[in-house]
Amino acid sequence: MAGDRDASDATAAAEAELRAGFETLAVTRPDPSAGVYEVRLNRPAQRNALSPAAFAEIPRAMSLLDRIPTARAVVLSAAGPHFCAGIELGGPGDPLAAGAGDPVAAAEALRRAVLDMQGALTAIERCRKPVVAAVHGACVGGGVDVVAACDIRCCSRDATFVLKEVDMAIVADLGALQRLPRIVGYGNAADLALTGRKITAMEAKEMGLVTRVFDSKKELDAGVAKIAKEIAEKSAWAVMGTKAVLLRSRDVTVEQGLEHVATWNAGMMRSNDLKEAIRAFLEKRKPVFSKL
Repeated sequence: MAGDRDASDATAAAEAELRAGFETLAVTRPDPSAGVYEVRLNRPAQRNALSPAAFAEIPRAMSLLDRIPTARAVVLSAAGPHFCAGIELGGPGDPLAAGAGDPVAAAEALRRAVLDMQGALTAIERCRKPVVAAVHGACVGGGVDVVAACDIRCCSRDATFVLKEVDMAIVADLGALQRLPRIVGYGNAADLALTGRKITAMEAKEMGLVTRVFDSKKELDAGVAKIAKEIAEKSAWAVMGTKAVLLRSRDVTVEQGLEHVATWNAGMMRSNDLKEAIRAFLEKRKPVFSKL
């Protein structure tokens, strides 16, 4: 009983913190009957450039949604005409922002800042709930790092993607060079990173950066909401387990991945959700899965 009470208190605290709001994000639950939350980059006047506050708030929002039982899927979108213009100049990752003094101390400070920003975007990947990106307009530099950390990526037909770091005389360092080769293949990732060229929505789909392209922003929003709702209606344990195994299998050999999923299912296949799924199939009805 004490454990249940502690869990309930933690959930209430997380929900209260989420309701308190953010400076650079808007986090909402568009449909109270669905387990889908939307995290929206909310600096349209700055084309949703990633500021120091954004790098602090993205992991906080993801951590809160990870802990809230009613959140079973997350949509990551953006306000205004563009998804994200990249890292805001003058922020912690801007080398021009470094002050005078000991160059070694400055280098270490920059290194720590980059690691912190990397961790902020990795928080998207580490959220146990699947994150579906809805990209429209321009997705530049750090914006590509953001969507690469998502589980499913969709866009509108007007979307464009570009890694601009090479044109700014720097090496992309927030995850694109590590995640994109696993998403689009080494050749396509090298093409994007070394040329800095802009690609269209259809080219992004052809290379596998996005899985679905919608004709308009309105259709994108509706389509992504439908995808997230379909995920949210499935067994939360199965969905979170599938994401965890996919991520683990990405970074290990096939043999190690198979061993990992065998160990995972040895514990998780005892769930009540599995019994309910079998009963529902036999009774030809929609399953009603347990809450987290």
